[in-house]
Amino acid sequence: MITSERRVNEKTVDVAIIGSGTAGLNVMGQVRRARKSFVLINDGETGTTCARVGCMPSKAMIQVAEDFHRRAHLGRYGIAGHEDLTLDLPEALEHVQNLRDIFVDRVLEHSTDKLGEEFIEGYARFIEPTLLEVEGQRIRAGRVVIATGSRPLVPEPWRAFGDRIITTDELFEYENLPAAIGVIGLGTIGLELGQSLHRLGISVTGFDQIDTIGGIQDPEVARTAIDILGREFPLHLGRPADIEAAGEQLKVTAGEHSVRVDKVLCSIGRVPNVENLGLENLGVALDEHGMPPFNLNTMQIADLPVYLAGDVTGERMILHEAGDDGRIAGYNAAHDETTAFRRKTPIMINFCDPNICAVGRRWDEIDQGSTAVGEIRFGPVGRALIMGKNKGVLRVYGDRQSGRLLGAEMIGPACEHLAHLLCWCIEQRLGVADLLRMPFYHPVIEEALQAALYDLYRKVETKNEGGLVELERLPV
Repeated sequence: MITSERRVNEKTVDVAIIGSGTAGLNVMGQVRRARKSFVLINDGETGTTCARVGCMPSKAMIQVAEDFHRRAHLGRYGIAGHEDLTLDLPEALEHVQNLRDIFVDRVLEHSTDKLGEEFIEGYARFIEPTLLEVEGQRIRAGRVVIATGSRPLVPEPWRAFGDRIITTDELFEYENLPAAIGVIGLGTIGLELGQSLHRLGISVTGFDQIDTIGGIQDPEVARTAIDILGREFPLHLGRPADIEAAGEQLKVTAGEHSVRVDKVLCSIGRVPNVENLGLENLGVALDEHGMPPFNLNTMQIADLPVYLAGDVTGERMILHEAGDDGRIAGYNAAHDETTAFRRKTPIMINFCDPNICAVGRRWDEIDQGSTAVGEIRFGPVGRALIMGKNKGVLRVYGDRQSGRLLGAEMIGPACEHLAHLLCWCIEQRLGVADLLRMPFYHPVIEEALQAALYDLYRKVETKNEGGLVELERLPV
């Protein structure tokens, strides 16, 4: 029961947004558009995970590493002196940090820097589903959106090793790097950064307890990826890694493989930031991870006027999906009726070299009996050969009867772009014949996609009349 004295001290708004990351800022955009009153509450760093410790600084590091690594190809082009090229690692890291700061400043300039009393710094806790307490102040909201993000998971026993265990939260703050790093967890983050660190001259050893890397499900793509990336730095897969102190170093062991390193980059996953939020006061059952049930198409928690958005959901933890989460949750928080929205076709891009990508339905989601698979290897692709990047494989999945495109997985050069093309086509519900009618220039990497589509087209039952799949017939 809320006393009259507490009511006097309450601030009342239409929407309270907890978290000022990508999802929270998109919630704010929807609420403003609906001309609703709001507060944006944030505890800790501002500037979005993507800009501070995620997508942007990691891509800056990847670019530096890839450009330096490219020197190994210069000899075959007749370019002399490439053997003498060196890297000033502290200067390279400073460049990454400078770019990171630019990205963060741009986010702040267009978001929280221009908020007055609507922005509250502090930790929010639920007293009731629509009553929050922040640093001693109570806020009564018509609706609440939880967009508190996530943080890197570090197992409790590993925390005893102190700063010898690092995550992306610390990596981009370093002014220099140690000689040897073990990377535990070879999903998107671990693989991208592990390869980049190796190319920057660090001795890197990778570990993962599963038998694949980069989030790949397709077994043929996985085999190809492991072969390509395993030639750059050691990969130990299929066994959990154990860490123990070895003087000032750490000893990482997985099965019969052991290595001594100066630090371990822990990239085994992320956990939602929900501790101390008081979610138990929502009055709904929480799962074993302390999370409430919610609808991915409305972002609503049960039937409460409370919504989730962004990485805190544990689903589709990437910037564009967090943005969509925020738009959906923000729209529903700002309107009286709850609206369900269809989610976009999933797309996953790992910016390692070559890129690892997946779109649409994954290998584990397709019906093997009713699905045809088209494949092309990048070895003979002319443009890839010219670039010195003719490694990898592209696999596209289509419905065997109708020819409708379902999904794809791949590792290869410029696959970040091929993945987008395929994702857009799947979103438009196009068939393989529709794609083959599209123009393909020569010589381009997209010709690899064209070849994979031809392979798929041969295996589907629905064909175009007349035999010329590439051209649409017109009346004479």
